[in-house]
Amino acid sequence: MKKLIVFAAFLVGSFTGALAQDADAVKGVWMNDDKDAKVEIYKSGNSYFGKIIWGKDMYEPDGKTPKKDSKNTNAEMRNRSMINMVILSDFTFNNGEWTGGELYNPKNGKTYKSKMKLTGENLEIRGYVGSPMFGKTTTWTKVS
Repeated sequence: MKKLIVFAAFLVGSFTGALAQDADAVKGVWMNDDKDAKVEIYKSGNSYFGKIIWGKDMYEPDGKTPKKDSKNTNAEMRNRSMINMVILSDFTFNNGEWTGGELYNPKNGKTYKSKMKLTGENLEIRGYVGSPMFGKTTTWTKVS
C-alpha cells in the first residue's frame, strides 16, 4: 500500500510539472506573420504578456526617435513609444491554451479579446470581438 501511495504521488507530481512546462512553452521571442515585428512573451505572476522588442519601422526618419502609438483610440496613450510596448496582456494557461487575454494592434489602434495556442512550432493568436467565432487568427513563428 505504501508503494502505491508513493507511486501515485510521483504521478501527480510528474503531471503537475508537465502542465507547468507546457504553460511556459509560450515564453520567448516570436516573429509576427507580417515579419515586421518581434514580440517577447514573458510571464509576470500567473499571467503572460508580450512586448514589441524589434520592428522594421519603429523609428522616425532621423533614425533615433522612436515612433509613437499614434493610432491608439485612447488619445492619452498616443505619446507612448512603440518599442517595448506591451501588446499581449493578461493571458492565463488553461487546458492547453492561453486565454482571457487581450491583443493590442498598433497598426489600427484597437484592442481585441484574444486567445493563443501552440500548433507545432507556431503560435496561433486569435483576436476577436464578442466571440472567438467572430475573429481573425494570426500565426507567429518562434525566433528564440
